[in-house]
Amino acid sequence: MFIRAYLRASTDEQDAGRALVSLEQFATDHNKVIASVYLENASGATADRPELMRLLKDARKGDVLLVESIDRLSRLPVEDWQKLKAAIDSKGLRIVALDLPTSHQGMQDTKGDEFTGRMLGAINSMLVEMMAAIARKDYEQRRERQAQGIQKAKAEGKYQGRPVDIDLHKRVKELLKAGLGIRATARHADCSTTTVLRIKDALLPSIKEQD
Repeated sequence: MFIRAYLRASTDEQDAGRALVSLEQFATDHNKVIASVYLENASGATADRPELMRLLKDARKGDVLLVESIDRLSRLPVEDWQKLKAAIDSKGLRIVALDLPTSHQGMQDTKGDEFTGRMLGAINSMLVEMMAAIARKDYEQRRERQAQGIQKAKAEGKYQGRPVDIDLHKRVKELLKAGLGIRATARHADCSTTTVLRIKDALLPSIKEQD
């Protein structure tokens, strides 16, 4: 059995690895060791998550997909969640979430009472589905409140948009102009490849003008 820890944060400014200590302690408490860590900054509402896809590619039957909570794994719409869940099931992965006690039995080797194991598995699967639905609903409600807040701020002339990290943008631009690739730039600038691509897209017009 391999324990594969998946950690995710929604934005580049958040620390995706924040929960690693908790996950490692949890594994230790169950006499296990985390074999691989997959960490990324990406929205849980999108299916385009390279590290999660890499985890699924690496996984073998009986491995554990360990997360802090189900919302770290998914805030996806129903159809996308069902596709992801089917991919997880097809690999024979067991989902274990720190905040879902019924899933903790997945840290144990599959021996003993088969009937009890199947019953607990069925109950856990149902609760995972429920928590995924709650996570999606919470995401949609927060987006709606955010949109309402922006609309109100615009109406009052107070909306200024998201502040730009000027130093980071400058550093990324310098690295790109020096000829570094996307991944190398992200590594040297200590940011995500998504951020580098966004800054690169904004930089393209000036590069063309120089050409």
